[in-house]
Amino acid sequence: MDSVRQCDLLFTGGHVVTVDDGRNVYEPGAVAVVGDRIVAVGPAAEIEAGWRGARVVDCRGRAVLPGFVDGHSHLFQALARGLGEGQSIWPWLCEFMWPYSIAVDAEDARVAATLGAVEALRSGITTVVDNHYAPTDAETVLSVAGAIEATGLRGVVARGMIGHKTAVAAARGLPDELFRSSVAEELDITRDCMRARPSGSAVEIWPAPLNLSYGDQELMRGAAGLAREFGARWHTHCSEGAKDPASYLDAYGIRPVSWLAAEGLLDERTTLAHAVWLDDAEAKAVGERGAAVAHNPASNAYLASGVMPLRRLRDAGAVVALGTDGPSAGHRQDMFEVMKQTLFAQRLDTLDPAVARCEEALELATREGGRYVGNGAGVLAPGAPADLAVVALDRPHLRPLHRAVAALVYSARGGDVEMTVVGGRVVVEEGRCTLVDEEALMAEAQERAERLVHRAGFGPLTTPWQHWQNTQN
Repeated sequence: MDSVRQCDLLFTGGHVVTVDDGRNVYEPGAVAVVGDRIVAVGPAAEIEAGWRGARVVDCRGRAVLPGFVDGHSHLFQALARGLGEGQSIWPWLCEFMWPYSIAVDAEDARVAATLGAVEALRSGITTVVDNHYAPTDAETVLSVAGAIEATGLRGVVARGMIGHKTAVAAARGLPDELFRSSVAEELDITRDCMRARPSGSAVEIWPAPLNLSYGDQELMRGAAGLAREFGARWHTHCSEGAKDPASYLDAYGIRPVSWLAAEGLLDERTTLAHAVWLDDAEAKAVGERGAAVAHNPASNAYLASGVMPLRRLRDAGAVVALGTDGPSAGHRQDMFEVMKQTLFAQRLDTLDPAVARCEEALELATREGGRYVGNGAGVLAPGAPADLAVVALDRPHLRPLHRAVAALVYSARGGDVEMTVVGGRVVVEEGRCTLVDEEALMAEAQERAERLVHRAGFGPLTTPWQHWQNTQN
């Protein structure tokens, strides 16, 4: 009797980096997929003896690893890539990003999200948390979610909410045009979106008060309540800039994360983007309450925001994922770059070359991201979602090859991804998306970006040499 079982996809012959509980690396290894799940992982000879693939992917000279989880992005920012250089976080927001977000229309947002999703998939990202805050009407939010899903990417659209203009927001110079809806209206719109795309959807909706440091406290309470109501998570920017905790302390007599903890809002449903400027008590509270943080080292470096206390947070028990922070602040949807930047930032901050290693960076980009989102992704193990990337290792910048994990973290880049699989479906093959006309998309994005830059009044930002020279005079 033939004991060989049939699978839909069989990846074999490569360096299989599982990031599973045993942190196994099989060289050569194999992965078998049935439907949207992984059914077997192990040494190539063992898996090939027990499984026959309807499609066999020869992975010799390649690595097979879990798809990356991008814990914090802003895909709508894709039409402004390369602008806004040379500013710290608050001038960057006030003079560039908020005017841009006010000028974005629904079709701009849809096209930008599609472009960002395609770029993400091409670099091996299979799940994204897209913090979307322009525009935020229900129709646009659901259109953006649909556009992301149409590329084959899975994840979350975290709907940006802002509510009333607080005293902190007024003092920090947020433009009036951002404050279009009351707290009650923001929560009602988000609730409608969550009903349309509840937990378990390919792209679900989370509530996302825009920023803990200047957001309305009732909005924070409402967001946490919606997350509990729908069995979802909620998301907010947190203490990204050095002045954020101090301004909150001045206004309310307490630091922002300490307030969340005191209000009972800091728990396993809470996801915080950045969390750079936490004190010891806040870092401890994040870990003890089971909350999660998305670390964005590339954008933190670009905006000179500081370095997140990775060791303190992880030692406290916090879940820490990695994020690109989108095409305007991170500039590339490339988790290889983010992993490398994570290590370099921690080492420069502590002057300790052993404070974080490549294995940890890969864990943050994969299995910890799966914990952060809660979808079980980020590992190659039986029963896990069939989300994976095949990365070429037979290139000059990756040879000679001694350790596959070190090569992936320090030397690989998004362009080395040859195949991306999401839920058992091949969505990138030979480095190109299978579900999107990339040439037509890029042409439309370029046309829309040029119109948007003109509409937002960003003309001087497109002449960088002259603009730079003017800043030096």
